[in-house]
Amino acid sequence: MSSRTVLSSDDIDRAITRIAHEILEANTALQKSGTKNLVILGIPTRGVLLAERIAAVISKTEPNTNIDELLGRLDITMYRDDLAKNPTRNVTETHIPSGGIDDKVVVLVDDVLFSGRTIRAALDALNDFGRPRAVRLAVLVDRGHRELPIRADFVGKNLPTAREERIRVQLAETDQKNAVVIEA
Repeated sequence: MSSRTVLSSDDIDRAITRIAHEILEANTALQKSGTKNLVILGIPTRGVLLAERIAAVISKTEPNTNIDELLGRLDITMYRDDLAKNPTRNVTETHIPSGGIDDKVVVLVDDVLFSGRTIRAALDALNDFGRPRAVRLAVLVDRGHRELPIRADFVGKNLPTAREERIRVQLAETDQKNAVVIEA
């Protein structure tokens, strides 16, 4: 199996910083405030880690940010349409900030956008927790090959790939290094 690194640790850091600033700009245009009524929800596993990094950049830019009210995680396991094919997925805890998501701008964060099915499941899961004013999507990598009409609002890197290739996002918290690798 051949592989090539397409994003280094520095590239990932720059992409996260850019995404964080784009989220703030978009929310300022909508809410007249960088973090007012903003909730960032990471999709396990690596989406949660990326959401934490994005929230850290936001809190440096907006020092009065309450991370506990900004950041959460959304487990979508039971909303997936592939459980029959892959029944061994572990259910993890969902954490919605105490202010809820009603009338908030919710930014879903995931590592790779591929078919769009994970995000469809996330949208279904959100319905159980409230009715956001708007839902946005931030991804580190958009690789194309959509099966559903879903588009990311904030993208670290567009990486056109062959359908049989695999994108592997490695983050230091789980993989001991930061990189994005394409495996053929």
